[in-house]
Amino acid sequence: MRAGICDMVTIARHLNLTLVVPELDKKSFWADPSDFGDIFDVDHFISSLRDELMIVKELPLKLQLRTKKRLYSMPPVSWSNETYYLKRILPLARKHKVIHFDKSDARLANNGLPIQLQMLRCRVNFEALRFTPQIEALGKKLVSTLQRNGQFVVLHLRYEMDMLSFSGCTHGCSSKETEELTRMRYAYPWWKEKEIDSEAKRLEGLCPLTPEEITLVLKALGFTKDTLIYIASGEIYGGERRLAALKAAYPKLVRKEKILSPDELRPFQNHSTQMAALDYMVSLASDIFIPSYDGNMARVVEGHRRYMGFRKTIVLDRKKLVELLDLFQGGALSWDEFSGAVKEAHKSRMGRPTERKIIPGQPKEEDYFYANPQECLGSNGGLRDVS
Repeated sequence: MRAGICDMVTIARHLNLTLVVPELDKKSFWADPSDFGDIFDVDHFISSLRDELMIVKELPLKLQLRTKKRLYSMPPVSWSNETYYLKRILPLARKHKVIHFDKSDARLANNGLPIQLQMLRCRVNFEALRFTPQIEALGKKLVSTLQRNGQFVVLHLRYEMDMLSFSGCTHGCSSKETEELTRMRYAYPWWKEKEIDSEAKRLEGLCPLTPEEITLVLKALGFTKDTLIYIASGEIYGGERRLAALKAAYPKLVRKEKILSPDELRPFQNHSTQMAALDYMVSLASDIFIPSYDGNMARVVEGHRRYMGFRKTIVLDRKKLVELLDLFQGGALSWDEFSGAVKEAHKSRMGRPTERKIIPGQPKEEDYFYANPQECLGSNGGLRDVS
């Protein structure tokens, strides 16, 4: 959501067009009815970018009447550069007066854009997109409560039902659960991939680690039993049963539902994006951030933590880890050999400064801009002065 908004602001600025405050997806699996203003501070968003472009809360009446008859709607081509928008999109905007993008994910290239556009993406993400006062206040309370207990780790445990169903990753699931996840995947027509070989995908490192696997990885990395771990996630598939090994290894395991009272959380219930915003704030503030899968939130948090001074983020090499886990659990590696190999594999995966990988013609295989917005980072984080 954050990345899509940043891209749309950047595109509107580049084309010198007025931007209407973005609408949010309400048709996804979570069916969250939240609007932009329920998550982000709209007035701050508009005012903080007023020197860059015009942003309005809604279309002028004349254009509202015009678009009621026919609104020109389209998905821009993914991973497009600024030339595509100037040559293909700007003429359409001039012709139709209003153009509605029905997709905003990954619609701007990772690399090869003018430095001014890359810097604007960062300015929107790190300065203009402020959460609402209600979310900010509750998020700060969560953070301060955790910090009073010393250092803490955020584990972004991406093991929710929709993630497993969409990805087809069923390692460790019962046959009944596998059938349930498969039925769900077929029930959503916009999830294009239906027949998925779960084990083959896992061996390629394309599945989130299970709670049991992440438990072994944390122990191998040297996290002791007294480590305070905050789980950032939605409802874990399989519930408490799937968290049993993790809880046994790390008794100081907490979630927002354990720290905050039901009354404090009630306004946010049934609003998954607002709950995710609270997890986002805690993830930024943590001493160490560890995602079990490199999904959108994990990657944007990684980039935001780089901006904040290259805070420690352990980006797990899932392909290598699956190989090591299978060897250890099959008896081919001792615990010391397994632990040593896990530590060795992650020596250079701790969020330190690094060049973003560029693969011409294969933007999906490149490092993601929002995970490493290197154009915007100085040696200690923060927006870089390129004037």
